[in-house]
Amino acid sequence: MNHWLVKSEPHKYSWEKFNEDGRTSWDGVRNYAARNNLRDMREGDLVLFYHSNEGKEVVGIAKVVAESYQDPTTEDPNWLVVDLSPVEPLKNPVTLTQIKADVALKDIALVRLGRLSVVPLKPEEFDRILELSANVLR
Repeated sequence: MNHWLVKSEPHKYSWEKFNEDGRTSWDGVRNYAARNNLRDMREGDLVLFYHSNEGKEVVGIAKVVAESYQDPTTEDPNWLVVDLSPVEPLKNPVTLTQIKADVALKDIALVRLGRLSVVPLKPEEFDRILELSANVLR
């Protein structure tokens, strides 16, 4: 199983709206590196949901429920989506400041590749964020 982090501005698509919907296509990605990450996602992979710009915090856990397919918001076959479903909210959101201050997360893609909307996480990074939040999935 792989681990990922996706970003969304809460005023565009929030964790709360995601939970109301129960499932969503992660569409509108127009960066080739982020697109490649979508292509590499597999059903069952776990995904951290990050509120960008406002809040700047990891707020929930999702999972991949459908692997990549053509993004229905464009005719261009270069762009893909995956379907995600919420798993659970984090007990305590984990802020970007906390992540940057944690030595175990010093090389996390969220910080190194700050502009990418879909980034891979190492299993230990995923687990560390859950520890910081007091969530335990395993």
